[in-house]
This record gives sequence, C-alpha cells and structure tokens, in this order.
Amino acid sequence: MTLRPMRYRDKSQWTQVRAENREWLDPWEATLPNIPAGSPAYEDSSVRPTFFQMVSLFRREARAGRSYSFLIWHNENLVGQITMGGVTYGAMRGAHIGYWIDKNFANRGFTTQAVELISEFGFTQLGLHRIEINVRPENDASCRVAEKAGFEFEGFKKAFLHIDGAWRDHKCFVKTNELIR
Repeated sequence: MTLRPMRYRDKSQWTQVRAENREWLDPWEATLPNIPAGSPAYEDSSVRPTFFQMVSLFRREARAGRSYSFLIWHNENLVGQITMGGVTYGAMRGAHIGYWIDKNFANRGFTTQAVELISEFGFTQLGLHRIEINVRPENDASCRVAEKAGFEFEGFKKAFLHIDGAWRDHKCFVKTNELIR
C-alpha cells in the first residue's frame, strides 16, 4: 500500500472507483447545507468542482500547509483517499483526518495503515501535537479504524458535520504527539 498525491492522470480511475462506490459511500459523505440564495455565505450545492479543479485545489492547499490529500494505492489499484485537513499551527498545532475506501478493499487494513502513515507525517514532518478523526457513531468500521490506529475516544460532537444531507452527530477520536511540549 502506498499514499501519493492525486495527479491529473488519475482522473479515469478515481472517477470509476467513486462511481462504483457511490451507494457504499453516500451515507458518510459530506454535503453542503442549504443556505438562502441572498445570504453572503451562499454556495450553490449543485455546483461541484471538476476533477482538475479538485487536484489544483489539493495542490494549492498542500503548498500553503493547510491540507494534505493522498490517494491510497494497492499495487495498481486505487483503493481510497485520505486527507489531513484543517492544519493549524501556533498554540494548537492540530489537524483532522478524513478518508474513504473502496468497498472491495474494506476490512483489509488499508485504511488503518493509511491513517497511521498520514498521522506519522503530521507528527514528524509537520510537528503537530493533536490529530482528530470524527466519525458518525453508526459507522462501526470507521470507529474501529480510529481505534486500531491508536486514536482514543474523546467524546461526542453534536450536529458536527453536514453529512448525507443533514447535520450529524459524530464521535471524536484523538491522538496526540507527546514529543511536542
């Protein structure tokens, strides 16, 4: 298993894997809340970035040190994606991790290994102190990933993220880097 940044030439594989896994992933996918069209915060939730815009955004965010997104590969197979986002320095020195896995490669340790790798990157290369994984309580498999990767359950976050069309509660798992004092 390897992690590597998304490239423009990954478009066909990424699009195919995402299409094949739409039903599997939909209950866990982030969505945009409905904001009135006249509001200054309005975003048209029907407009999605193109694949090329997404890759460009990921590259820009990584160069700025705010977010790092990687595709998860097993041999020549694209099996998922993992992102360490919300990177904050200063007194907090933290981030959060999100991921998805192809249903054909679930329960084989790839996600746990990817979480361990990106956490190590965050702790050793970025000097982060705290990394969170926030999971819907009913997503038992994802809760197990966090626990197997050494994250500890910290508590519940009420209506934390807009997922699958509604504000959803999440379980918060945390891992800290004790070398950062």
